[in-house]
Parts: sequence; C-alpha cells; structure tokens
Amino acid sequence: MSDNEWDPDDYDEGHGFVAEYGKDVVRLLSPRPGESVLDVGCGTGTLSAVIADSGAEVVGVDAAESMVTRARERYPDLEFAVADAREYDPDGTFDAVFSNAALHWIPGADHDAVLSMVGSALGDDGRFVAEFGGRGNVSRVERAVRAELDARGYGTDHSWYFPSIGEYAPRLEAHGLEPTEIRLFDRPTELEGGEAGLREWVGMFGDELLAPVSEAEREAIVDGVEQRLRPDLFDPETATWTVDYRRLRFVAEPTR
Repeated sequence: MSDNEWDPDDYDEGHGFVAEYGKDVVRLLSPRPGESVLDVGCGTGTLSAVIADSGAEVVGVDAAESMVTRARERYPDLEFAVADAREYDPDGTFDAVFSNAALHWIPGADHDAVLSMVGSALGDDGRFVAEFGGRGNVSRVERAVRAELDARGYGTDHSWYFPSIGEYAPRLEAHGLEPTEIRLFDRPTELEGGEAGLREWVGMFGDELLAPVSEAEREAIVDGVEQRLRPDLFDPETATWTVDYRRLRFVAEPTR
C-alpha cells in the first residue's frame, strides 16, 4: 500500500487486532522508565503510547502522513514524525528500536537500508525488537488473490517481504546486529467484521496486489477470493474468517 492510501479510521476500527497482538512484542521489548525508544512504522500510535506508559520516551515514525496525523491527534504529548525507515536520519541514538507489523511492507531489496538505519540509531547497549510477516505469511490468501488475477489476465509484480530465519538472521548480522532471540511461528488470526471480514482485510492490506485491477472488477475478484478460501478459512457457526498469519519475531543487539 502506498504511503497516501492508508485510512486510519479503517485501520483502527476494523483491524485493531494488529495493535492487540503487538502488545506481546512490547512485552518482549520490556521498556523501562527513562529509556529512549524509536518506534518504526508506528501507524496511529497505539503501541507508541503503550511503550510510553512504561515511562520510556518514544519517537514514532511512519511513512504514511495520514497515520502520523492521527497519532498526533490521539497522543499529543508524544513525538511523531513522517519518515521512511529507509531514509530516516535519527537525531542521536536510542536505547531501543521497536517495530511491529510494519517491515514486511518494505521491499526485501531495501531492508539493508533499514537495518543500516537501525544500527546507527542504537547505542552500544541497545536492542532491536521487531515482529513482521515471516515465510509463509498469509500464503493462502495471496495465492487466492493471484489466482483470481491470473484468471482475468492481470499480472502483478507486487510481493510482500516475508523472510525466513535463515534469510533474515544473516542480514541482521551483516549490519552489526546479533540476533539473541529469533523465531518463526504460526499465528492463525481471526478477522473482525464477521462475514465481511476477509473482504475488508483484502481492501485494507491487499491494495497493492489489486493495483492493476479496474474498480469495476475488484468486487468480482474479491468475490472469487472468498469462494476459494471459504471452505478452509471461514467458520459458518461463528461467522469468522481466520487468516494463516506467520510471524518472524526477534531481539537483536549491536555486536560487541
């Protein structure tokens, strides 16, 4: 999704599970009073505020101006900036860099720039705590969308970046960041919105996959995606869609 296409209302009201699951990553961060924390991909600031509640000083950055505007409205006492993680130039160093559900939006080829920024932002005793989509994340949904696109003659070069442990750990190490804890795990995720949950999810997070599609055909494609996935991902008794999330979570520290 491009920087200007995020709708903060849809994000907060229809996909609150993102921040809710992210609280586990905050617990892994274990922020302490007086620490300085950089929140990369802060969105509307929900987790920045949770971190700040610990007594830490937080700077939240996000490439989407609409999300940062909402974060500033919601948490006027915290510091937020519109900034691309690939180009951000930190003003000083931080005790920790934190990121939840954001880094998979950055193309894999650009992660070296992100990790270089993180390395320069961390003090010698700092830590980088992050979670984002890992190898196999939402693979069923992505395959269904691509099948519908192929059936209508559409192609797409878009691909989220969902690395494995074996791929990402060496990238961290190449930038002087030693992973002290790293794991890839399944996290089946129930969507909000009932019967419309998958449709709303695709509308929120699948915009780039559907970029080549005319508005007139989008509804038909999403209908097709629902039909393909309903037998495996929809529970008619609870009217709930469950998507096959897989997450890569790690703690990394500057190499000593």
